[in-house]
Parts: sequence; C-alpha cells; structure tokens
Amino acid sequence: MLKMLGSPRRCCDGITRRETLAAGALTTLGAGFSLPDLLAAQESTDEPLAGSGKAKSVILLYLLGGAPTQDMYDLKPGAPENIRGPFQPIATSAPGVEISEMMPLSAKWMHRSAIVRSVGHESGCHNTLPSYTGYERKLPNISITEDFYPPSMGSVCEYLNPDPASPDYIYMPCYLGWGQSIRRPGPYGGFLGKQYDPLYTVCSPSVDNPPDKPYHSQVLRGEPKIPNSKLSDGMTVDRLNLRKNLLDQLDDQRRRVGRSPATVSFGKQSERAWSILTSSSVRDAFDLDQVDPGLRDKYGRTLFGSSALVARRLVESGVRFVNVTWDCYYERLKLQYECWDTHKRNEGILRGYNLPVLDVTYNALMEDLEQSGLLDETLVLVMSDFGRTPKHNKNAGRDHWTYCYSVLFSGAGIQGGTVHGASDDQAAYIASDPVNTGDICASIYHCLGINPSMRVPDQLGRPIEIAHGGRPISPILA
Repeated sequence: MLKMLGSPRRCCDGITRRETLAAGALTTLGAGFSLPDLLAAQESTDEPLAGSGKAKSVILLYLLGGAPTQDMYDLKPGAPENIRGPFQPIATSAPGVEISEMMPLSAKWMHRSAIVRSVGHESGCHNTLPSYTGYERKLPNISITEDFYPPSMGSVCEYLNPDPASPDYIYMPCYLGWGQSIRRPGPYGGFLGKQYDPLYTVCSPSVDNPPDKPYHSQVLRGEPKIPNSKLSDGMTVDRLNLRKNLLDQLDDQRRRVGRSPATVSFGKQSERAWSILTSSSVRDAFDLDQVDPGLRDKYGRTLFGSSALVARRLVESGVRFVNVTWDCYYERLKLQYECWDTHKRNEGILRGYNLPVLDVTYNALMEDLEQSGLLDETLVLVMSDFGRTPKHNKNAGRDHWTYCYSVLFSGAGIQGGTVHGASDDQAAYIASDPVNTGDICASIYHCLGINPSMRVPDQLGRPIEIAHGGRPISPILA
C-alpha cells in the first residue's frame, strides 16, 4: 500500500489524515480508486482467512508443456479414431468415473479425488502465468518473468507466513525453465517482492541411455537438493554463530542507512539459509538416504518420483506449498526434449514413459500420505499449463490447445468421486460448467483457508485480488 507522510490524527469521521492523503495519491497516479475502494482493500487484506480450511499444505504436481488430458482423465471412446487415441477408459474406485487404462494405480484413488474437465483459457500456449496465479493475459514473452506480474499461490502463502526464517514455499527440482535455459513466468513473488519467491532446489539430471533424437524419452534420474545447505569441512555451528553475529552488526549499520526492496529480499533469503543450515526439519526432508529403499522404489527412482517423495517429507515438516514440476531438459543437457509437449509420437511417449511414471509416482504419494495420516490435511493437484488438440497431426502427435483440458484435485478439502464440468464429444471445447484458471487458484486458496478475494497491493499500491476474480468450484469441495 502506498504510504504518505503526515499526521496520524483522525478526522471527525474516524479516517486519518494519512489515509485521506493516500487515497488522493492513488487517484493522482491514475489508479482510479476512491477512498471507499481503498478502505475495502485494506479490510480485505487484513482478513486473509475464509474459514478454517481443511488443507494445511498443498503438493502441486505440475506437468509442463500441455498434458493431453483426453488421454488421461477425459477419454472419448466414441470419437473418431484420429481423435479418441489408442487408450481405453477403465473403471475407478469412484462409481461412474473412468480414466485411462494407462493409469490403473491412479484409478484406485478417484474416491478421494475430483476431476475438473472444463478448464480453459485464451492466454496463449506455453504461458505458465495463468495456472500459477489465475491471471489470464497474453504475454509479450513467455520465456522471461517480470517483477510486475502477480504473485503465485505459493508466494501468497509465503506472504502470509508468520515465520520469515522458515520457508513456506518450496519449488522442485529446479526453477521453471532451467532445463531450457529460460525463466518461465508464474511461480514468483511478482509485485509482492522477491522475498516471496520460492526456495528453489537444484538438480543434476541424468539418464541411463541418452536419447539419440527428440520425442524418444528415457528415464530421467536425479534428486532435488537445497543449494549450500551443508556446513563446509571444519565449519561448526559455533563458528557459524560468530559469523552470523558479525553479519547482524553489519545489517544494523545497513538499516541505519535505509532498507531498499533488494535488501529486504536479501535479508529474508539469508534468514531462510541460516534456518536450513542450523536446523533439521527442512534440511532432513531432502536426505533420501534416511528413507527405506522399498519406499523409494515405490515412488520410482526418477527425478519426478524423488521430488514427490521429498514433497511428502516437506509437508510433514510443516511446509505449506510444495511444487514438483515435470520440466524439460534438452537445450541445457540434451536429455529430454518434450516433457509433456507431445507434437510427435503422442502415444509412444505416453505409453512408453510419461503415463507409467506419473501413475507410479502419484499412487505412491497418495498411499504414503494416507498411511502417514497426512492425506486428510494435504491437497494434491495434477495440473498442466494448457491442453492438447483433439485431433492427431501428421506426426502422430497432438498440438497446442488452451480451450479445454482437465485438472485433478485429490485429498484434503475435496469431495471425492466427483466430476465437474464436461467437454464436448471430441474433448475440443467446454460443453458445460466452464472453469478458468482463477477458479482453480480460488479453489486451492479455499482449501487452505485463505480468502480468494483477499487483496494485496501491487507496485503502485493498487489492491489486487489474489485469485483475480476466480471463485471456488463449490461442487468439488467437501
């Protein structure tokens, strides 16, 4: 919120002179907000919670590249052959709900899940900003991020985090777009500030047999790691404390000079780093050597599976929002070209690698959460940035399609065994109950007990709804 200098004395109507000046300043800047708008925004910002919320944490399994959900959660067996694809629907644990035969393990959990089959946006292909924020706009460049973009759901959780030293938003296995040497928009603090960016992990992916050409995926190995989270040889906690005391003295001097947004961000990141170095709750979650080998095998010894296993351990340690992305690793490492961007060999990629790996990992995560007693307080999502065309192209692939796709909700706060919305008979367009990305984000906020209508100030102090007008999808919520 824009702050103005002046006396805090109140006028006869109870409004301070400073608030009056702030409202006037917004009008001067062209924000177009009246004093009632300003006060309403403050009231909304001061009341972030909407009910208790059944989910304490969220694990988002993010399938980058446009997952073909008509081959996963919305099959069309009666459509023409070049549309319906090769996979048949199978029954699930929820009566009347069918999914792909390639996901038999996932089918066991549909009684704890809801499928939303009517999601769409028109913000452009490979635009990852809408799915993370609910803000649906075409961007001039989808390969970079900007500080004036709205904050992600995880960043809002970090914004509301009462303990700045303990991370509430962790992103694995690397920042979005790392494998393509770009930085995709969406998962950041945006106009709230870099101090609300996620704690990013790093990874060193590898494959058993490097692919000799694109669209021929191999099993991607690796584990997410927190960078610089271990004390170097000869360094003890006592010596580290001495260094921290010295840094604190330097910080005091810096604060006397003034605190810029950059130093605020640096301070929060330093506190996080200190907390991870000297405490065990988050750091130990990444130590998979402590995990029973049988459980690791159940998740699958893949980068995606290992990241999901760490995610379960992180929510157990109290982290509120954990993201696990299935990213691409071709431009940087020449390991995996397509991720979920199946322009060629759609069936071959899905049958030979993507769907079996996703099925194994999702099932292991759900089973692990249930057995550890965390499923009733953890919301799990399977989501992509957009969908794929109903028709196969000449290369036996599916191309970009933003107009209709599916999102899977499971676990805490979800009415299990439900399907919301419908696509037409070719999974091309929404036939009923349209849902936008703002509604998806609003539903996640609702499950977390965060008011999706809560407003936060952008860089000009304008009050912006965190779900950008989206509203929770009531029929899928418990």
